[in-house]
Amino acid sequence: MSLPKLHVAVLMGGWANERSVSLMSGEGVAKALEARGHRVTRIDMDRQVAARIAETEPDVVFNALHGVPGEDGTVQGMLDLMGIPYTHSGLATSVIAIDKELTKQALVPHGIPMPGGRIVRSEELYEKDPLARPYVLKPVNEGSSVGVAIVTDESNYGNPIRRDAVGPWQEFESLLAEPFIRGRELTTAVVGGKALAVTELKPKSGFYDFDAKYTDGMTEHVCPADIPPEIEALCKKYALEAHRVLGCRGTSRTDYRWDDELGEDGLFVLETNTQPGMTPLSLVPEQAKFVGMSYEDLVEAIIADALDHFAQ
Repeated sequence: MSLPKLHVAVLMGGWANERSVSLMSGEGVAKALEARGHRVTRIDMDRQVAARIAETEPDVVFNALHGVPGEDGTVQGMLDLMGIPYTHSGLATSVIAIDKELTKQALVPHGIPMPGGRIVRSEELYEKDPLARPYVLKPVNEGSSVGVAIVTDESNYGNPIRRDAVGPWQEFESLLAEPFIRGRELTTAVVGGKALAVTELKPKSGFYDFDAKYTDGMTEHVCPADIPPEIEALCKKYALEAHRVLGCRGTSRTDYRWDDELGEDGLFVLETNTQPGMTPLSLVPEQAKFVGMSYEDLVEAIIADALDHFAQ
């Protein structure tokens, strides 16, 4: 689809934990669109966002928000009511994909392997471990590894976890507890119905948390990943299937843990991100570049997908 010159409102910022990342994503998108001759209005989301978008009268909204409420269906529902085309996934998909437990309920019946586990009240953690150690605790509906803790026998959280130990249990009423999967961190982006590549993420210390994702030099990106062909094919297969089952639009990114001692049986999907980052360190632009798609091409492809959907 060849894009005409458009007026694009780039929605970014907001008040989620990922505000700073969203601002970087949005600015990158805005500059790319301006380089292609489009008119751009930057909107840092606040409580008056509906009125500001209405005053702007854009042809399309590029949703560069990350986290709640930009990625959980709230903004999507607002834009649906306003009748304004917008990028990325719609309301129902966003509601499901932001919630890690709902995502499991959607994907596992389709043969996509995900770690087991259960939702636990944070208060319970001070009494006993919900799973055998090592295990992972994470918020149910946050992205970018916000609030993730790995609890091991060697961790300084205590056994059971102490009330004064710093962790996500102090911030969230309930958490998802999952078995810890040893091995390697992999990810695959989908753009335009095609799985692009597999990247391995090698944090230089600790694990692939928020700081490792967005601090230059803290994580090595190996693209394409040095993995067996059958694992690459499986990553792409699962990413496409997750994109389809969840009903994603535009682009998505599916993240994995792979226990390389178990071969294909050791590959597990952790989550599918419906609004992946578009910062200079982000993985979707990196994989797009690997397959010959410039950053500007990627941004326009996401907008073209949105316009095509809303024209139907």
